[in-house]
Amino acid sequence: MNQRKITKTSLTRRGVLSGAAAMGLSTVVRAQQPAEVKVGLIVPLSGIYTRPGQVMRMGAEMGIEHINAQGGIKALGGAKLKLVVIDCGDTTEKAKNAAQRMVAQETDLVAATGAYLSSFTLAVTEVTERAELPVLTLSYSDLLTERGFKYIFQTAAPASRQSELGLPELMKLADAASGKRPKTVAMLMDNTATSVATAKALKEKLLAQEGLQLIVEQVWTPPLSDATPLIQKVRSARPDLLLFMPNAVSDAKLGLEKINEFGLGQGKIPTVSFSITIAEPDMLQSVSPDVVQGIMTIVANWGSKGHEDLIAELKAKYKEPWMTQNVISTYGDMWLMKDALEKAGKADRLAVAEAFRTMDGGPSKYYPGGQLKFDEKGRRVGAGVVIVQWQSGVPVTVYPPDLALAEPFWPKRS
Repeated sequence: MNQRKITKTSLTRRGVLSGAAAMGLSTVVRAQQPAEVKVGLIVPLSGIYTRPGQVMRMGAEMGIEHINAQGGIKALGGAKLKLVVIDCGDTTEKAKNAAQRMVAQETDLVAATGAYLSSFTLAVTEVTERAELPVLTLSYSDLLTERGFKYIFQTAAPASRQSELGLPELMKLADAASGKRPKTVAMLMDNTATSVATAKALKEKLLAQEGLQLIVEQVWTPPLSDATPLIQKVRSARPDLLLFMPNAVSDAKLGLEKINEFGLGQGKIPTVSFSITIAEPDMLQSVSPDVVQGIMTIVANWGSKGHEDLIAELKAKYKEPWMTQNVISTYGDMWLMKDALEKAGKADRLAVAEAFRTMDGGPSKYYPGGQLKFDEKGRRVGAGVVIVQWQSGVPVTVYPPDLALAEPFWPKRS
């Protein structure tokens, strides 16, 4: 009987000790899970590119709010995402310095997104590559993913691909609407990396492929001080089509004001851009809706069919009249980071980078076309384009058809 008592007592103690050990292990596991995971947003919040940076912040904030409200990172015990915002300024030097501060001061970042202008993103990712910090970007320049870097992931189709996808569709539209295709084209562009990459693709292949003769080409360095000389050349040449490619809101305003002043707007010379700047809400601070009516731009993303709830929330929360690519892409980047963290199973930048490289998330929800998957260069597989057109004071998605919120039309020359 004494033996039975001893055995029972020993078993009881073992059970208590085993239970305590298990509880202790559970406590350690919970303690190892971070309460929050930091992700970075490095964008211009000062200088002439402030506006795009502001709306990218809106998209990031909305994404993180939605992710956290839905339980955070479940693989990390429900850890919440925390946004760290860095101003990259309005020059490549400032952007590089901001990136250096970011990697030095925010050592626990697991990923980042930015930096709007391709020239800035090229500078930023030189720094983040050395720090092995994975960066998502909607910047267009082909050079971004031609450098052999392992820690940059381009969600947008590169500039050359956007031209290949978008220009033929515009030519088809012109032909269908007017019965004839444009034959001559003028190109006005700034010298930022995106515009240079776009122009290169156009001049080397696409203009000739579409039967377009380039009769005016003018380049400026932002900020543009006076658009008069540029528009005078267009007026003298009277091309069938004008390609206008500014990347600073102030430059776009000056150009459109001068186009209108010289009597070239409202379809007199159909105008197309390859930049979201031409479709920013700020345009209506300088010109009336009838001046921009019919202007189209080929972009990497835009608020489209399927995003109606997000567009409504953006309007209610931030008083933004529509959702540009900067908002929807950055919103999508937050979800992409969440997916990578779930796949990685830990808040570690190297593991997150590997999760991006090996990700195969199926059709994309917040980017046009393709998959949530990156190729060996870091380009999103099958990334498409959106064509946006000013209609009745609002730039709306008109292509591709499955995302379109309105039918496109070709401005009638008068």
